[in-house]
Amino acid sequence: MKLLLIEDNPTMQATLQRTLERRGMQVLTCGDGDRALALWRSSLPDVVLLDLSLPGRDGLQVLGEARAEGLKTPVIILTARGTVGDRIIGLNTGADDYLPKPFDLDELEARVRALVRRSADSDGNGSLPARSAGWCGMQIDRDSGAVYHDGVPMELAPRELALLRAVLAQPGQAITKERLFELVFPGEDHVQPEAIEVVAYRLRKKIGHTGAQLVTLRGLGYLLKAAA
Repeated sequence: MKLLLIEDNPTMQATLQRTLERRGMQVLTCGDGDRALALWRSSLPDVVLLDLSLPGRDGLQVLGEARAEGLKTPVIILTARGTVGDRIIGLNTGADDYLPKPFDLDELEARVRALVRRSADSDGNGSLPARSAGWCGMQIDRDSGAVYHDGVPMELAPRELALLRAVLAQPGQAITKERLFELVFPGEDHVQPEAIEVVAYRLRKKIGHTGAQLVTLRGLGYLLKAAA
């Protein structure tokens, strides 16, 4: 089980990460609302634990933008804002559960596991997952984030997958290298910007059979188009 913990308090973040990892969960962390959405897109967590008071975008902005993009990951809001009004706003924005601070860690774990079971049950009706409109036979599974070509999941490394999802979301439109770098290498400040070119090179070879072409626009970025 993979969790994305969006919490700006270093002590709280470290405590939750350590405790949940001891209970068998993988925990990715982020303390900045401006970086949270990119990490959410690229990591495809099973559950998001979201604080509301964040630097940059606040938690409600992050949640609202994620839902507007079609990200359906279950979300538990963890916050000191415990009034009924705050809970209603959070739930109406798209949260699945709400746990005011301070909370019991056993209760948090139980709620996380309940959300994962509920999500699995909702997908267990035998129907295909909802997918994006196709482009050269490729479609994004909105629930899992996987990319399919002619109904078959494509075998891509995580960074290749993140880049393909980004350009598939805007086929025929130029996307800057800077924007793609944020999506493919979220929070990895030690990585050189030129690394995006390596990922693009590898992805270009893997989508060649689809009829799609990843074009480099010198000085601008990349564009996905149908091969001539």
